[in-house]
Amino acid sequence: MLVLEAFAPIDARWHERMTKLDIAVDEVPKIRALDPDSVTWPPEVVAEGPVPLSRLVPAGVDRHGNATRARLVLFRRPLELRAKHPDELVDLVHEVLVRQVATYLGVGPEVIDPEMTDDPDD
Repeated sequence: MLVLEAFAPIDARWHERMTKLDIAVDEVPKIRALDPDSVTWPPEVVAEGPVPLSRLVPAGVDRHGNATRARLVLFRRPLELRAKHPDELVDLVHEVLVRQVATYLGVGPEVIDPEMTDDPDD
């Protein structure tokens, strides 16, 4: 529910450009163990060090030759573990959604939410 509530204002503004994007929540990312000092993530992954918080999966073709839609996947457990308080979780989910929608649309996060900057350390 939290993801849907956080996504609603973004979708209201950008719905026309996101009709081919699905939103999903998985418990945890399916990744192998990584060395935290050597991890670099592509723009379609929002991460806290070696732990992905979300991933944007581009549209493509599955192994059966069927077209697949783009999908933004948020990882519930890493998000919950990073947030120390329920209000922090709300803010974190919003930030992750803004960054991922910006990546999907090919714009800066500040275009999606003018209160954000493109610097993840802000």
